[in-house]
Amino acid sequence: MEYTILVAEDNKDILNLLKLYLESNGYQVLIAQDGEQAWELMQSHKVDLAVLDVMMPKMDGFALTQKIREINNIPILLLTAKIEDTNKILGLNLGADDYMTKPFNPLEVVARVGANLRRFYQLNNTQPLSKEPTLLTLGELELDTEKLLLRKNGVQIDITPNEYKLLAFMMKSPGRVYTKSQLCEAVNGEFYDNYENAIMVHISHLREKIEDDQRNPSYIKNVRGLGYKIEEIK
Repeated sequence: MEYTILVAEDNKDILNLLKLYLESNGYQVLIAQDGEQAWELMQSHKVDLAVLDVMMPKMDGFALTQKIREINNIPILLLTAKIEDTNKILGLNLGADDYMTKPFNPLEVVARVGANLRRFYQLNNTQPLSKEPTLLTLGELELDTEKLLLRKNGVQIDITPNEYKLLAFMMKSPGRVYTKSQLCEAVNGEFYDNYENAIMVHISHLREKIEDDQRNPSYIKNVRGLGYKIEEIK
């Protein structure tokens, strides 16, 4: 299957370099030099993954990520020259799935694109095994692993692909304690350095969406010095 990648970057040299590398790896590439142009392409084309520079004219990568998340679940990879954790966390908070800090090796960008595509589209296209339940139930939560939908008391809750993977992983073994490294591997397929902050962000987002009281969560609990677990709730 040929995937279409949207690359939005105001530096023309970087834009052309990424286009060259991605096309040489079999991807169809749409390019934009500002956020508004990228948003127009999102609305007029079927895009399978977006690579967005954070610092762009007219609409920055953070604002564009927010707008994309209003209409689409596709994986989003942010490119940023800012190395502070707060900026990385902000991007993840807004719905990004991954980020890379400039300067970067274009081959690593291609590798990250491939990894995110595999995780997202294999997840969506894989039919559950007959021995595994298609509906995970925990208290008021229902996670439909066939339709990839989360409901609480019958009301659908919108979650990102990474939040889905994290929640599904934990709901399959309620009461079990997982380290941040194990949760990172469950979401990404492998452990990334410094990804523990991202796991904390995903957990925080899930709590916002499923807990009645985030300060006293009923579902996802911290286990001091170890990691997290999801409670067994009948």
